[in-house]
Amino acid sequence: MDTNKQTIASVVVPDTELIRKALSYAKTIYEPYLYNHVLRSWLFAATLANMKDVQHDGEVLAVGTLLHDVTLNTSFRGPRRFEVEGADIARSFAQDSGVDDRRAQLIWDSVALNSTPSIGLYKEPEVALCTAGICLDVVGLEYTQIPTNRRKVITDAYPRLGMKEKMTRCFCHMVKAAPETTYDNFLRDFGLRCVPGYSTPSSVDFVQDAPFES
Repeated sequence: MDTNKQTIASVVVPDTELIRKALSYAKTIYEPYLYNHVLRSWLFAATLANMKDVQHDGEVLAVGTLLHDVTLNTSFRGPRRFEVEGADIARSFAQDSGVDDRRAQLIWDSVALNSTPSIGLYKEPEVALCTAGICLDVVGLEYTQIPTNRRKVITDAYPRLGMKEKMTRCFCHMVKAAPETTYDNFLRDFGLRCVPGYSTPSSVDFVQDAPFES
């Protein structure tokens, strides 16, 4: 399925109808800074895979990475955390495109766990690579693993466009719009740091208030 190849920003990646469809879809749904982010994340993930000789399904990696932020926008209202809402959309996209259930579930896992590296990095190769590429672009995970000149080609082709500020603004919107989706994920940190009046329930209280005698 990955026999046809293409080169994007000096990175060799698969070229299939499914990937072209995912790229087209991504182009229509993302703001420019997010489109560039998902492209960089995919290219970083593919670069790490090539450097480490990690055998993986290139289509699954591409679709999971390209669609991991489909719900990261100012229209988000929940009701579930944005990664889960996005994972359902990405899985439906894959299934509607003829992807079998096993591979579609890997795409679901890639999107749902994209901001949870403490789990995602230890999943199947496709999920782990997706997580690694995204985390490299957002927080610099394994930043030094990719040579400076190779990183520069990718970031020159797909500039960051003020991603830190724009992403922070979007995260804070999501905290305000659907705080109940933020209590057990990284959005909580943005709420506590950046959103006046934000507070979260405590896991300690959940345990202590469980409806059992002991």
